[in-house]
Amino acid sequence: MVYPVNKVKFTVGIKGLASTADDMKIVRDAETFTLAFDNGVEEWNPMDQSGWVRRLLTSKSITVTLDGKRNVGDPGNDYIAGLAYANGEDATTLVNIEFPNGDVLVVRGVVNVKENGGGDSTAVGALSWELMSDGEPTYTVYKEEGN
Repeated sequence: MVYPVNKVKFTVGIKGLASTADDMKIVRDAETFTLAFDNGVEEWNPMDQSGWVRRLLTSKSITVTLDGKRNVGDPGNDYIAGLAYANGEDATTLVNIEFPNGDVLVVRGVVNVKENGGGDSTAVGALSWELMSDGEPTYTVYKEEGN
């Protein structure tokens, strides 16, 4: 199954880590969405492998990057823009990503606002940010009822 990126449903908890299902909101006017993985690989060179390296994947993290426009008055957009000035746990929230096949990824993460407004005189103000995972996310594979 191939799908356009705009079919991915992305919501953010506007009450931080205390967010419930009702607090999960779309961040309006996001234009690009990137889901990237950073993997930690341990390497070693045992004598019994004749010079060949052994490797083991030992850690993972996820970074979700969104670039778009600043939309004042949208609850999701306002929440993310406001985190530009937050520190510590105040900049940590939940993100819910639903893929077109029904799989769901829930990530607890730190919001790192990169751009909040600005641009040339004829541009629409930008909102660019990334969510950097904090701990293990939850990935749920969609199963149709009866299967």
